[in-house]
Amino acid sequence: MRWTLPNILTLLRVGCIPLMVAAFYLAGPYSGFLSALIFLIAAITDWFDGWLARTLNQESEFGAFMDPVADKLIVATALVLLVAHYDNMWITLAAMVIIGREILVSALREWMARSGRSESVAVTIVAKFKTTLQMTAITILLWRSDEGPSDTWLLAGYVAMVIAVVLTLWSMWSYLQVMLGSSGNNETA
Repeated sequence: MRWTLPNILTLLRVGCIPLMVAAFYLAGPYSGFLSALIFLIAAITDWFDGWLARTLNQESEFGAFMDPVADKLIVATALVLLVAHYDNMWITLAAMVIIGREILVSALREWMARSGRSESVAVTIVAKFKTTLQMTAITILLWRSDEGPSDTWLLAGYVAMVIAVVLTLWSMWSYLQVMLGSSGNNETA
């Protein structure tokens, strides 16, 4: 691994995970705000590290591998926190869809790369919007209603999560179509 600024930001995002969890469970009036802030900082570094890598010509194999892993780790952890806190069927279903899609698409990308077809599973614009809405919804919902956002903001978090789930399913279907369309030979996944 090369110690470049983009790679350091990616690793810092992974380091935000235990801080976010600790903040979430802190006793006190600002625990939700603090966990949401840590998640938001991590989400911003997700955008920023990729931009920096391209701008500074510091793209690396480590960064290409670790960036999506860091994203999935922090999103999955945040979703588990939300499921535990809200104890709500809809949040649980959203978390299942989002985490399930991430596992499926990661497996698809790995399979396509091993088959020499990784260029056909590039990130789509739908996936970028999905990520933006997921990050927005998770940030709002981490900042729990007992101390933070009004009911209007909480509703906005739920709406953003619903739209993110729809986009999650849409992007998953798009990736599956790529896989099914390009696996014309009789390989099995």
